[in-house]
Amino acid sequence: MKPKPVKDLARAFAIQAAELCANTRCHNVVLLDVRALSPVCDYLVIASGTSKRQMLTVAADLAELGKENNYSPYRTSGQESEQWVLVDFVHVVAHVFNDESRRFYDLDNLWGDAPRVEWETVKS
Repeated sequence: MKPKPVKDLARAFAIQAAELCANTRCHNVVLLDVRALSPVCDYLVIASGTSKRQMLTVAADLAELGKENNYSPYRTSGQESEQWVLVDFVHVVAHVFNDESRRFYDLDNLWGDAPRVEWETVKS
């Protein structure tokens, strides 16, 4: 059996990350395919959290999910913040915002040319 290409693994992991965010009380979870637009990463997961504590929990859970899937986080940022926590897995970058910061930074619109991945109906 042939191993899956890295791009397929990144997509599968991005979908798992989006599902984890949704299952840990994040709302408005979006998964963007930025492969054609970004030289930095392949997928962006963007989610809104409900509180600093919840956002930190989601970030920690994402880091654990990454380790379990050979996607250990390259870098995390914002653990001291109540606005935005970022977990960078190189091919996949997850952003967990509070509602106000999500509206302010508006990554959904900034990356508006990126196709959305319909992760809720995809079975990886």
